[in-house]
Amino acid sequence: MLSPVFVAGLRIAGWTFARWLLPRHICLPNCTVMHTSPDMTHRPVISGTGLFTPEESISNEELVASFNAFVDRHNAEHADAIAAGEAEALTYSSVEFIEKASGIKARHVMSKAPILAPDTMSPRWDERPDGELSIMAEIGVIAAREALAKAGREAKDVDAVLCAASNMQRAYPAMAIEIQQALGIDGFGFDMNVACSSATFGIQTAADYVRAGNAKSVLVVSPEITSGHLNWRDRDSHFIFGDVATAVLVEDAAIAPAEHWDILGTKLKTVFSNNIRNNFGFLNRATPETADTADKLFVQEGRKVFKEVVPMVAQMILDEAERLGIDPKTLRRMWLHQANSGMNRLIAQKVLGHEASDDESPTVLDTYGNTSSAGSIIAFHLHSEDMKADDTGLICSFGAGYSAGTVFVRKAA
Repeated sequence: MLSPVFVAGLRIAGWTFARWLLPRHICLPNCTVMHTSPDMTHRPVISGTGLFTPEESISNEELVASFNAFVDRHNAEHADAIAAGEAEALTYSSVEFIEKASGIKARHVMSKAPILAPDTMSPRWDERPDGELSIMAEIGVIAAREALAKAGREAKDVDAVLCAASNMQRAYPAMAIEIQQALGIDGFGFDMNVACSSATFGIQTAADYVRAGNAKSVLVVSPEITSGHLNWRDRDSHFIFGDVATAVLVEDAAIAPAEHWDILGTKLKTVFSNNIRNNFGFLNRATPETADTADKLFVQEGRKVFKEVVPMVAQMILDEAERLGIDPKTLRRMWLHQANSGMNRLIAQKVLGHEASDDESPTVLDTYGNTSSAGSIIAFHLHSEDMKADDTGLICSFGAGYSAGTVFVRKAA
């Protein structure tokens, strides 16, 4: 128990001469919990990133052949109803349609053959026993280990794990805690889902822990097995998603490696919309007659999303750049959410004032597809090594919710 005199002395001294006397965390009257380690700066940085990419990939040509075989089968089975005007014939997909609509040319998946088989058209694998590492945690651990290795960090040095992803394998126990256990981290973990913006929301959450002094090293892991929530039989969306896992290590600048990225500022925004939705959940059991309807998978009103999200995100970036005193035209690179090449082109043009080059706004959408919250992190992971000291960039996500997140970064000198 601290005496009133001692407490008063600390307040008068501004915590300068006696902080070393205090335990790691302390809360005085009228104050918040704070980290008292004298060597921490409370400045968050990105120390390392990691990426897991599935070995199997599906090209547009393969996907179209599978989809069109399904269409032929469906139309043949319902030929009488179609002829009578009681049902509509399904329409073929095409490589040209997919690439014009999205810019996607291929996507990595965890289970290729069952997705392409017209009688299943969804991923398949054996259910794992509870005592075995789950598939989502497994790929998250692989990405996390790469991020730790890049930062020269051991698991014992990490305080927390956030599993930030749009599709969790289960409700509980938290995927983050399973990843924490697999890595051997002594701390805490929890899941967070803000759809396609989960990773940037996770980065701000981790950065806030560092800023508040409640953690010095936080892993943000985003395992996205989006092939499980995609309706591979829907012509308008069957080409959109791919599987992947990413990890971002956010740390206090005091312990960061020489090669790191200073987090200059973060901003989050949400606006409710039904234009991107997935109604799958445990309460579906209450209405079994609709448990397998199309809305229990990914559905969207693509044109509405495009029209509403592009101006919202562009203005959000410009406003946050102004708040941070950054001229947006000086951004060396923008690592944008990888959902649609047209959206990225328009957002980058509004921010930079000109049409962005591939160097200014790199894409991974063509080979990875839309990987939900992981997309902008993949772009950052693969296209940041060539940046020079003091170069400024932007990691930005946007998607269902609507949700959007910005992380302005600068490469350390």
